[in-house]
Formats: sequence, C-alpha cells, structure tokens
Amino acid sequence: MANIRSQIKRNRQTIKRQARNKSVRSELRTRAKRAISAIDEGAENSEEAIRLAIKRIDKAASKGVIHKNQAANRKARLMKRAAKAANASV
Repeated sequence: MANIRSQIKRNRQTIKRQARNKSVRSELRTRAKRAISAIDEGAENSEEAIRLAIKRIDKAASKGVIHKNQAANRKARLMKRAAKAANASV
C-alpha cells in the first residue's frame, strides 16, 4: 500500500471507478444478450430489445467505459444479426 497521500486518494478513486464501470459493462452485456435472444427467437419485442441494447452501448461509450469505435462495432454487429434474422423469416 502506498504511503503518499495523493496515491492513496488515487487508489480510492480507481476502486470507485472500477465498480461504476463494472456495473455499466454488466448492464451492457445483459441488454445485448437479451436483444440477441429476442432476435434469434423471432420475438415481437425484438425491436424494443435492440433499441434498449443500443441505448446502453451509446451510454457506455459516452461515459468512456468502452471506446466509441467499439460501440459502433457492437451496434453494427447487432443490427447485422437483426437484418439477417428478418431476411430469414421473410
């Protein structure tokens, strides 16, 4: 453990940020999994699930939990999967 007061404070800040980022990332994964399962099942609420997943992805990117390019990649992958499922059901 550090003896320097500024480093002790930085350690406390890091722990708080890690906890916050962990909860955001967990919510992000949950929403994405729900959207993917809704798409695969062909549920009527799949558009709503996709919308909520994209909302969480954008929020995580704006907070700096994930990079903005990573957010774009995740959204593109999700929409690609939704389009493929929509074409398969037609």
